[in-house]
Amino acid sequence: MTSTITTAAPAPAPVPAPGTAEPRPQGERRFGLPVATCLVMGNIIGGGIFLLPASVAPFGTISLVAFAVLTLGAIALALVFGRLANRHPRTGGPYVYARAAFGDFAGFLAAWSYWITTWVSNAALAVAAVGYLGVLFPAVGAHKWSMCLAALCVQWLPALANLAGTRYVGAVQLVSTVLKFAPLLLVAVGGLFFFDPANLGPFQATGQSAVGAVSASAAILLFSYLGVESAAVSAGEVRDPALNVGRATILGTVGAATVYLLGTLAVFGLVAHEKLVSSEAPFSDAVNAMFGGTWGGTAVACAAVISMAGALNGWTLLSAQTPYAAAKDGLFPKVFETKKRGVPVAGVLVTVALASALTVYNYTVGSQRVFEVLVLVTTFTATVPYLLSTAAQIYFLASGRSERVRPGRLVRDAVLACLAFAFSMWLVAGSGYAAVYQGVLFLFAGVLVYAVMAARRQRATDSPAG
Repeated sequence: MTSTITTAAPAPAPVPAPGTAEPRPQGERRFGLPVATCLVMGNIIGGGIFLLPASVAPFGTISLVAFAVLTLGAIALALVFGRLANRHPRTGGPYVYARAAFGDFAGFLAAWSYWITTWVSNAALAVAAVGYLGVLFPAVGAHKWSMCLAALCVQWLPALANLAGTRYVGAVQLVSTVLKFAPLLLVAVGGLFFFDPANLGPFQATGQSAVGAVSASAAILLFSYLGVESAAVSAGEVRDPALNVGRATILGTVGAATVYLLGTLAVFGLVAHEKLVSSEAPFSDAVNAMFGGTWGGTAVACAAVISMAGALNGWTLLSAQTPYAAAKDGLFPKVFETKKRGVPVAGVLVTVALASALTVYNYTVGSQRVFEVLVLVTTFTATVPYLLSTAAQIYFLASGRSERVRPGRLVRDAVLACLAFAFSMWLVAGSGYAAVYQGVLFLFAGVLVYAVMAARRQRATDSPAG
């Protein structure tokens, strides 16, 4: 099956040897380990953390078990990405790994599905940010078109930061990550000193079995862990990627998981269960419980806006990197290969334009259900490159190629790859039937694009000039 996929694509571009880093123009800046770690943490922790405790509270404290299981799966996935980045330290992440293992078509599917994930996620983050902007500036939420305009501004400002160059992307990512962690750590760490076990409520608040409750609450939490691949996707922009991508991926994932777990546990112990179930601002309620007063809502709204602005800054960069890598190999239109100041300009512009169109559509239709289904689709589309990447690692290990496998790490890497693959399959199941159905349609639309690109490459190969 592998050989069929590989040979089906006409005139495939050569796959660089394992361990070969992407060549860079002299003097072009790269991210160091701190910024790469912030990129991972900033993309994992977007705006969801500010709503998660209330979202899973109806299931009871058993949802913390789901958090723990998801965390272990995310760390396993992070470790696999670190191993893969060590072998293929090039921009593109999952696309690079899938193509190296299974050929052009698998690589294209990874790139296409990941690209869908990024720009739909950007639209979702922008719309979510508008809700918090409405707390700070009530005029923003006065009318749907003022909300739409605010959402578009929230998308285009990070895009402009990206167009200014990787130097500014890294600076914005570092500052936003530091600023948003201040209030989160205040609740996650400081809240433990005000912790009241009486507020926790029942361990299981539903009539489901323990396994059913964990799976149901995990389905809500799935979207919160997207982004573990961030450093791998931008490997070409990281200094010494073979070493730093793996470190940044693991450090960023563990850091985000720690904030998630401590923050949710603290909120559970600060806000009474009955109130938390219906809360629309759980961290605001937690701050009010710690210090009294009602200023918590404003403080948390500021933190949420900063958090989502940082996440949009990082996701905008990622949304352009995968099409850039695929375009260099002739699998995406050549325009996506255009790069200035270290940033794929066309990728940023096309992505933000699509996200903006989706945002306008959302406000025009006025139906949250349509948008929510699209957001769930991103959970499915993100798992496609996850599955292909973990399968690529399993392929490399099973093939026994000496340049890809260290004998001493074989068993450990194989166990991690299998755990990450199982975790990715669980993400697919948790997406729900509707999201999987819609996501498959998105993938099939990509097959048409691949067919056109493959035909162009074939004509170029058959022409006398080729």
